[in-house]
Amino acid sequence: MPSRILATLCTLFIVLTFAPAQSFPDVRPSPAQLEWQDLEIGVIIHFSTNTFLNREWGDGTASPSVFNPAHVDTDQWMEAAKAGGAKYAVLVAKHHDGFALFPSTHTDYSVKASPWMNGKGDLVRLASDSAHKTGLGFGVYLSPWDRHDSRYPDPKAYDTYYLSQLTELSSHYGLLTEFWLDGAGSAGRTYDFDKIVQELRTYQPNTIVFADTALYKNADARWVGSENGTVPYENWNVIDRAGYLRWRPVEADTPLRKLHWFWHPNDESSLLSLDELLDIYTKTVGRGAQLMLGIAPDNTGRLPESDVARLREFGEAVKRIYSNNLAVNATHAPNDATVAATDNNPDTFWSAPDRHATLELRFNKPVTFDRTVTMEWLNEGQRIQDYSIEAWQDGAWKQIAHARAIGHKKIDLFPAVTTQRVRLNLLSTVGSAGVREFQLYDGTQNAAVAKAK
Repeated sequence: MPSRILATLCTLFIVLTFAPAQSFPDVRPSPAQLEWQDLEIGVIIHFSTNTFLNREWGDGTASPSVFNPAHVDTDQWMEAAKAGGAKYAVLVAKHHDGFALFPSTHTDYSVKASPWMNGKGDLVRLASDSAHKTGLGFGVYLSPWDRHDSRYPDPKAYDTYYLSQLTELSSHYGLLTEFWLDGAGSAGRTYDFDKIVQELRTYQPNTIVFADTALYKNADARWVGSENGTVPYENWNVIDRAGYLRWRPVEADTPLRKLHWFWHPNDESSLLSLDELLDIYTKTVGRGAQLMLGIAPDNTGRLPESDVARLREFGEAVKRIYSNNLAVNATHAPNDATVAATDNNPDTFWSAPDRHATLELRFNKPVTFDRTVTMEWLNEGQRIQDYSIEAWQDGAWKQIAHARAIGHKKIDLFPAVTTQRVRLNLLSTVGSAGVREFQLYDGTQNAAVAKAK
């Protein structure tokens, strides 16, 4: 065999043997992605010169002197976020106007040029310390678009500047749960994100990099496509970018005040209602996505009391609705492996038989429920491709919910059902799927009990 042909065949063998999997079910998450998806709810905090100028987007011309909050209370921010169910907080360290909330050594346009704390303050330090003290993860948002810095028109010079600020943020403030990239204002601009993320990984190897799929190909999480906090499609964790497959779970972001990321005066009517927040929860976390809720301190440096109260109401309502898992009362035969999916412990899971399987719950007396929560074991990929929830009624199985994707968590709502038998019917799976939890709740009853108390 000619040496050229032999070399070609050897190269082809190596490519076929070691090439990344290009089948959707074969693409798997990293341990960091799995851990991040279990966090489920985060908050993103907007607080900068815009807060004092009654606007959403600054143009980079605001004087640092306008940033002078009298009572910054980052402990209050984080305690309110935790009460709302958040497990981590992302601070906007630099928005599009270029004003940095930390004393960067690479620009004078930052808190060190402001009268706040006589120019000695570091809001990123305060927020990071408060988050960690409260038991929350912490992350940062560093806008690629910069409407102030004179280096921005020169891509090479600006990328060097951006990289230097990222190095400061990733090496001085402890572990970062998430690094948030925003593509706003970047149409037609190409950044060297590969180099930027490589630098980030030097200090923060487990940080989840969030970015729109069109902004950065190799990010770890992706934008849902809107800012209304809903997932309007079957949510598959693997995204296809022109033939390039990657595990990129969805993050759905929405502000606590409708369409307002920054605080504005006389704006109480924009606060989301509790019912709206619960609907958002169902359509984000309940569709396998991360909920990123925007909160905004006012011009004193504290979250408005109405926002604090609403976050607390939201967190309490979610706990109340999902406090009494009826599935734990189901009867099981000895050595029934499905018990691992009904034990209220997401760390255990049931390995379903290949391609099609059912998980049936039987009760000694009728139970009434109006929602189910199903969690898929994703360590080896997203494998459930079609399923239904069914109740035994009038001597036959009746379908009460049906969808394709489950993913990290799926909440199915339906009119209340009373039965002694209910099952999760996995209509189609790729190989053996894993089910971490199959739970039943009567949300209406839980709400009524809480109201009576």
